[in-house]
Amino acid sequence: MNKPKYLYQSEKSFLLYEFVSIGVKGNIKKIVEYSETGIEHIYNLGFGDYDELTESLNDLSITNNGNSLKVLATVASTVYAFTNQYPNAWILATGSTLVRTRLYRMGITNNLAEISEDFVIFGYDLKGNWVEFVIGEDYEAFLISKKENKFLL
Repeated sequence: MNKPKYLYQSEKSFLLYEFVSIGVKGNIKKIVEYSETGIEHIYNLGFGDYDELTESLNDLSITNNGNSLKVLATVASTVYAFTNQYPNAWILATGSTLVRTRLYRMGITNNLAEISEDFVIFGYDLKGNWVEFVIGEDYEAFLISKKENKFLL
């Protein structure tokens, strides 16, 4: 995505990414983690603040650092990096709350033309079906993959 974003670091496996959100609440370490789901080629996208006490990702924290668009653009840029390393992957994404799932849907909606150049996107609709993403529809989750993925649904 051609939006301002933070620089991030990845470990060698390209499954874990970290960056620092800089905003009104200070510098906050963020984590993006891609984890296997048990279904071949499908990875869950986890995202949240790094919790120093538990040394893990906290996907329920509310930062309100005044830079949500830059943070979302950074998370989206990790999707490009991850799928460059795992071109046959499907990424499953859902918010930890309904509000966050809605925020993800808005982010996809606002950047759909650009995203669609490289990716296919499906939404899990309220009837329990995976359907091609349509602007204005509500979804509980999203599946994203590179267009050239040979394991398309």
